Amino acid sequence: MLDRVTNTGWDAALGNHALNDAVLRIAAQQESKPAGGAALDQILIASGGAGVLTAALLVLGWGHRSGRVTLLARLARLSERGPSRGLPGWTALPTVVALLSLLTALLGMYWDISLHISHGRDEGPLANIAHYPILIGLFGIFTSGVLAVVLPKGERPGRAAVRITRDWYAPVGGVLLAGAGFYALLGFPLDDVWHRIFGQDVTLWGPTHLMLIGGAGLSLVAMMILEREGRRAGSDLAASAAASSGPSGAPGERPAAVEPPPAWARYVRRGMLGGGLLIGLSVFQAEYDFGVPQFRLVHQPMLIALAAGCALVAARLWTGRGGAVFAVAFYMVVRGGVSVLVGPVIGELWAAVPLYFAEALCVELAALALARRPLALGAVSGLLIGTAGFGAEFAWSDVAFTLPWTGDIAAEGMIMAVAGGVAGGLCGALLAEGLEGRLPRPAVARTAFAGALVAVAACVANGLMIDVPQHARATVTLTGIRGGENDRTADARVTFSPANAVSDPSWVAVTGWQGEGLHVEPMVREREGVYRTSAPMPLHGEWKTLIRLHDGRSLSGVPIYLPADPAIGAQRLPAPQSFTRDVQSERRILQRELKSDVPGWLWAACSAVVLACTLILIVALGWGVARASRLLPEEAGLPSSPRERVGT
Repeated sequence: MLDRVTNTGWDAALGNHALNDAVLRIAAQQESKPAGGAALDQILIASGGAGVLTAALLVLGWGHRSGRVTLLARLARLSERGPSRGLPGWTALPTVVALLSLLTALLGMYWDISLHISHGRDEGPLANIAHYPILIGLFGIFTSGVLAVVLPKGERPGRAAVRITRDWYAPVGGVLLAGAGFYALLGFPLDDVWHRIFGQDVTLWGPTHLMLIGGAGLSLVAMMILEREGRRAGSDLAASAAASSGPSGAPGERPAAVEPPPAWARYVRRGMLGGGLLIGLSVFQAEYDFGVPQFRLVHQPMLIALAAGCALVAARLWTGRGGAVFAVAFYMVVRGGVSVLVGPVIGELWAAVPLYFAEALCVELAALALARRPLALGAVSGLLIGTAGFGAEFAWSDVAFTLPWTGDIAAEGMIMAVAGGVAGGLCGALLAEGLEGRLPRPAVARTAFAGALVAVAACVANGLMIDVPQHARATVTLTGIRGGENDRTADARVTFSPANAVSDPSWVAVTGWQGEGLHVEPMVREREGVYRTSAPMPLHGEWKTLIRLHDGRSLSGVPIYLPADPAIGAQRLPAPQSFTRDVQSERRILQRELKSDVPGWLWAACSAVVLACTLILIVALGWGVARASRLLPEEAGLPSSPRERVGT
């Protein structure tokens, strides 16, 4: 228990007048940070703002469909120029809006994660400045999908289009893009409901948080489908214009909208979408990027391999030679740029960036022999990513990450990486082949897709198998104590009992967070069961400081210092000079805001609802890819395939 402390100075310390004043100040600050749902006034303001924006969007769409508003038509024609030449406005304009929105949401997400790590809970959704770019970005994704749905007027936007009314057809990519945006936006109100029921889950992997991330990341698949529909519609218009030339056979004058795009523009556009998919799938790793993962370390290589396999195989097959490398280069510019903006520019925490270049080279090398056998390419690329790519990221983690990979995860981590890489590679191959109208027969495609999902689910389930050492304790002796109650820091020497409670760990580290900063330092092993700190740790104010242990399937912690938190009825846990405390579940320390009196079946039921919604989105995207492949097959005799165009 957090309050189980063997130290006779506890009562005397609490009786000190100066300390009581400090506790009252901390309590006053904490009272403004609710541990459940947001304040009602903020909910009303946010709901009202969302309602106004949605109404404006609907009015704009209705005005375009009725012909009373020409703004969207003018913007669509303008977007057909430059790199978007050859794409109709109903593809070009939503793509531009979606890409800008995704960049905005990405910046907001990493900014928000940084703020929660360094400052803890916020006073409400409108009090956190990082929530605004997230909301703007997610609403922009939804808006881009709505634009793709309402823009086609007086035409059927390709054979894969979905019928809305008797004479209104919408591109399937636009429908899915709007659905992904709506799914992500739905995570905001559901997150508040979740907090009211279960308390705040200060972790990236909360179910409703995954809705926000998943909807935004998977919207790239919908954008790829929309690009395929638009490109096919543009080529059909070009062919129709050529066929309607004069009787002399001289080419007729074709509008710019149906001119074929330059090869470089299509290459860049597809490479950017592949890089965007890599970014979207990599956001799930953010806790590891910041150095405060609340899940087993074997998840990280699996997530990296899954993202690399899916995005880079798709980019290579869909874009052509060098497509995987181009996607990683785009990823590094955007993802690295966001780290720079959030860290040095805005002044918040730095997030490390997985390298991915080794994985891209694995895909490119495999494609030299297997580009014409996409499923084999996906499987072989995944195997290479899970082995050679795993080794490269292992070395990179020692350079870039606060908590580098260790021998504790070498075997299991590689197995997880291979499983994630192969599953991602198969999904990436199916995505690229579907976009080019070359999906294998349904039985093969569905089996491969379902098998990949099952493999990912099995990997996640394995990573979530966590235990806590029983009857283990830690004796902590503070040394080098500095400062007073407002700036107190200290080093520490920790002795675990029994000594073999920590054998070959992934990490034994001191973590201090939510005190307007982040302090993560691996501890130095002196001998079996005895460790010391490598830097002074914070023990004052609102810092939550603990020792974290990760050994095999074990994730546990020892609290060092915790502030009072009246919003959840938690008392202050001081850090006397010497004390002994139980080794316990670190989740009870890191997420002390969670309510302990909620029935387990209720949490399981609510999580199942979120999981079902996620599966619906994933299956819908798979259906969209299959529909585009079936109704927009590869055009015989035309170099629509990058692998044909580049001679692979």
